[in-house]
Amino acid sequence: MTTERLTVLDLFCGAGGLALGLHRAGFVPVLAIDNNAAALETYNNYFGSGAVALDLSQSPALPACDVIVGGPPCQGFSSAGMRRNGDRRNSLVAAFAETIVAIKPKAFIFENVEGFLTAENGDRVRDLLGPLLDAGYRIHLRKINAANYGVPQHRKRVIGIGGLGWNPTFPTPTHTAFGAPGALLHSKYLPLTPTVMDAIGDLPIAETQSPGVPAGHYFRPLEGIDLVRAQALEPGMKMRDLAEDLQHESYRRRAFRRVKDGTPSEKRGGAPAGLRRLRPNEPSKSITGGARSEFLHPTADRNLTIRECARLQTFPDDFVFAGNASEQVQLIGNAVPPLLAEVIAKTLALDLRTKKCECDEGALLSFVPTHSEGSSPALQHTTFMVNETFHRFITIEELPLWR
Repeated sequence: MTTERLTVLDLFCGAGGLALGLHRAGFVPVLAIDNNAAALETYNNYFGSGAVALDLSQSPALPACDVIVGGPPCQGFSSAGMRRNGDRRNSLVAAFAETIVAIKPKAFIFENVEGFLTAENGDRVRDLLGPLLDAGYRIHLRKINAANYGVPQHRKRVIGIGGLGWNPTFPTPTHTAFGAPGALLHSKYLPLTPTVMDAIGDLPIAETQSPGVPAGHYFRPLEGIDLVRAQALEPGMKMRDLAEDLQHESYRRRAFRRVKDGTPSEKRGGAPAGLRRLRPNEPSKSITGGARSEFLHPTADRNLTIRECARLQTFPDDFVFAGNASEQVQLIGNAVPPLLAEVIAKTLALDLRTKKCECDEGALLSFVPTHSEGSSPALQHTTFMVNETFHRFITIEELPLWR
């Protein structure tokens, strides 16, 4: 097995969660790009340099590399925020694929929110797969739960891995988890995913003033009705479990509206979680940009600290985030958990050092949009579209998972 230098181009690098996992797996960055000032400052402060502001939609000149990685901005179609058809940011999925086709790296890694699968009637899946399959990439595209890879939170994400002329290995789950649908489907003999308290329980008592020790480990004490709500919520309870007079007005407005794929957040409903207290002995719910205000500590009557959010995303304590508190939590919530990135990167590194190019044509090796028995009409539509549009690329040579 050779140990040649493996280079990576990181598109939409964010704070550097994916970069950290790749670094731990031995990849060497040639360039990272993003347009968020706080993200660039965070990345460069931790890694020394390497991240610059570029507009990928303008087709800038980019260096050659072994691997291209990235997660085009998800705000256009995230189920946790405003989802707007025609959002310009959604077109960056196509720009990501076109960049790979132009540079032709040996492999790529794609990461995004689960809403990617149904965004604009599945058109974003088409934008990703079409150019890459035509260019000869052999691809796995699957929805996974980061908890099954050792991350102490139930974080459902879409991962795409492709090899140019060769079949990449999709990383095998390392952990089994409980507390979310599908999390127990993997072998019961795998280690259990770390819990919330496994991840944050050894932190010192949080301070009430910034910056805290370690950095970001501080909170603003709750007062008035906010404190009353917190005191009433036991582990696992959320806003709907409170007496109606304690429920937030915005929650009551949304609680009985119908959930519908693609509906903007202010029109969604069906009992949103709102405020919730995390269970100490389970993985956390997904850490998003709103986690610091939406999640209560499992045992203390306060919200999570920035550092606790970072811990649940598997960032080390010396990874310091730039920007104000809101920007920092947004960077954390948008990031790929470094531990998940490391598992993916180590599998890919082994492939790149051992496998040879043997195929001339692209192939969709696996497509797994859900681990559940059923799926929404929108997801069924996307699955049908993928089968119809890319049927000539579908292979059963290695008996892939297929839905």
